[in-house]
Amino acid sequence: MVCHVKIKKYCSYKSEVGKIAPNLLNQDFQAECPNQKWGTDVTEFSLFREKLYLSPILDLYSSDLISYMILDRPVLSMVTTMLDQTFAKIPIGTNLIFHSNQGWQDQRILQKKGIRQSMS
Repeated sequence: MVCHVKIKKYCSYKSEVGKIAPNLLNQDFQAECPNQKWGTDVTEFSLFREKLYLSPILDLYSSDLISYMILDRPVLSMVTTMLDQTFAKIPIGTNLIFHSNQGWQDQRILQKKGIRQSMS
């Protein structure tokens, strides 16, 4: 049996909720140490003719997968639940930069941990 996975960039609705953060990374996706820069994006893919949405967090130092969530529809709770679970494991004041696109805007989760938000 051959399994074909089709991946495409998912474009979420860009609302006016929250503020757009500055682009702190400015395309510099290299980090000098672990937990300095993390990145996320939602990707849509098809598996066995079903659409799925992957929301991962990668450490940009090593490309290690920090956390992820997969759902059959792209809802904000997919990202916020993953972030709450992930950020509960790290201390406050790590000076971490968390980079995403402008598709989600919930800065409160990041602010609680002192994480700097970056968007492009």
